[in-house]
Amino acid sequence: MGLLIFVTVLWAFSFSLIGEFLAGRVDSDFAVLSRVLLGALVFLPFTRWRGVPSGMKLGIMATGMLQFGITYLCLYRSFSYLTVPEVLLFTIFTPLYVTLLDDALFRRFSPIALVAAAIATVGAGIIRYDGLSEDFITGFLLLQVANFTFAAGQVGYKHVMQHYTLELPAYRTFGFFFFGALVIALPSFLVFGNPDKLPATGLQWGILVWLGLAASGLGMFLWNRGACRVDAGTLAIMNNALVPAGLLVNLLIWNRDADLVRLAVGGAVIAFSLWVNARFRSRARLVNA
Repeated sequence: MGLLIFVTVLWAFSFSLIGEFLAGRVDSDFAVLSRVLLGALVFLPFTRWRGVPSGMKLGIMATGMLQFGITYLCLYRSFSYLTVPEVLLFTIFTPLYVTLLDDALFRRFSPIALVAAAIATVGAGIIRYDGLSEDFITGFLLLQVANFTFAAGQVGYKHVMQHYTLELPAYRTFGFFFFGALVIALPSFLVFGNPDKLPATGLQWGILVWLGLAASGLGMFLWNRGACRVDAGTLAIMNNALVPAGLLVNLLIWNRDADLVRLAVGGAVIAFSLWVNARFRSRARLVNA
């Protein structure tokens, strides 16, 4: 739990830094690729190449493709359509995906999670009730893909590490996580990247370096290690701890003119959806033998 709390604080500034200094100014594909490469460089010297089962390597790579590669490509694009507070609020759906995916791996199904998702959708609509534009819908859908793949990566990494019990420190295999992300990020930059929108200032380069080494390299490793030490319910809850922390940073420092009433009402509805999921999920769960 302590690791998850530490990373939540570490990541609290990331959304604002992306939204305020990188989104629309630096090519999103390059931003993601730089974070992947820097994260990979952190773990490359420690990576154990021999003696690690192929299935474990591929499993960790797959989680990197999902949790970092696809997630961050969609996340960065969503900033072109949504404000930073909206991006933060709409990540609140991630815990629902965590619980649903964890149930799927254990052949369980909880219909109440779908009810909770519907309530959360209403909350999202309240936040932009006078502006449900095509851009907003595009950003919202991009972020839901990011939420789903981020949840899938967390749940997947936890199950991979539980399945393969090696007497080897986790940091000796975490490099494969970033190698998997590179499989997604590099082709995306080569195909969709815009060379005319590379970082142009020292501040932009500095933010990318910090995001790559600290938020991505150290943060991703510690978050996934923390995920392995808690149950799925705790992991789902901790996925939402970033929302108030990130909102606090953004609203107090950069976005003081945001419609706080609308954000509060919509956020309350979304929070209510989480209460519904937590309160009734255990009763509604159907277990398939």
